Amino acid sequence: MSKVKPFRLKHEEVTLYFGENSLEKAAWFLEGKKKVGIVMGRQSAKVSGALDDLFNILNERGVEHVVFSDVTPNPYLSQALRAGELFWRESVDAVVAVGGGSVIDVAKVASVIAVAGSRFEDLLKGAKPKRKLPLLAVNLTHGTGTEVDRYAVVTVDETKEKHGLSVTYPDVSVDDPRYTLTLSLEQTIYTSLDAFYHAYESATSTVSYPLVETLSYEAIAIIGEKLPRLVNNLKDIGLRTSMLYASMLAGLSIDMASTHLVHGIEHVLSGFEPRLAHGAGLALLGPRVVYYTHKVLPEVSARLLKPINPYIKPVAEDAERAMKSVKAFQERVGFKERLSDYGFTEKDAGRVAEFLFSRLKYMVGNTPFPVTEEVVKDVFLSAL
Repeated sequence: MSKVKPFRLKHEEVTLYFGENSLEKAAWFLEGKKKVGIVMGRQSAKVSGALDDLFNILNERGVEHVVFSDVTPNPYLSQALRAGELFWRESVDAVVAVGGGSVIDVAKVASVIAVAGSRFEDLLKGAKPKRKLPLLAVNLTHGTGTEVDRYAVVTVDETKEKHGLSVTYPDVSVDDPRYTLTLSLEQTIYTSLDAFYHAYESATSTVSYPLVETLSYEAIAIIGEKLPRLVNNLKDIGLRTSMLYASMLAGLSIDMASTHLVHGIEHVLSGFEPRLAHGAGLALLGPRVVYYTHKVLPEVSARLLKPINPYIKPVAEDAERAMKSVKAFQERVGFKERLSDYGFTEKDAGRVAEFLFSRLKYMVGNTPFPVTEEVVKDVFLSAL
């Protein structure tokens, strides 16, 4: 692919600024603001340099701020509620998220909760927020896609239900590859494979269409070419830029066509065990779901996977090769985990299937093949 130059993109309700120093270009969002609420993680915002850049912009404009930094990976609803309550008490007039998917998702929910009359229970029922605080998302990873989509993922504390809900788009988002240079090797692998499955699942979703397939193919082509190089060159800004672009494309794809079974089962698992990183969970479950998907959509699947193995045939009989090719690619970039590393055993298969069908069945509604208890158990067991 050619070098990715800085650009501005308008998609639905969000305006994205992509490229180095793009936060400066988005600074107009803060004009006229008196106080903003900042959502951030415990380290990444500072280590990446993004927080210093934001503070400089705020100070130049005399904008006050209040910080909520109690956000964990696989965030809980209680965190988003506390952030929203803090911003309501402090009378902030905008929210700024500085982080990866967990941080931005918490900020999305908080921007809605902070406005009188908005309740999470209404979001669960599919209600669209009538009001929200303006939201600026400064993305720090190349995996989430949430900077350009309407979804937010949070786990309900009491029930361990990890919901992916249509909440709100950011008003303005920033994708600056400089902020991804401090991602560790582990974070690099996890987030990149997250983007891979965003692309594959959305393009094979039952509500997919040609534009989604085009975006997803480009994302996978970039990941297939650049990720094996990036894991050995973590400070390469060109490779980071390409991966960030691929992740953004995959984010557009899931906004258009959603995900299906890989994400559905992963939400059950990381809801049970928050130590399981989202990208890791997807990578563990994904190859077997690719097998089932290739059986029913061999032409689409083979085209999507061509960048990682051009010899996969567009026939159902090549599903095994498709599955093994994805797994081999993941191992090539350094992913070799198993679900057993997180304490899961064969005995959990039934519990996982039961929880998915009773609590999160809506998350697998776009799967291109019948999702049965046997299929869910098989996918789970393949990852042990």
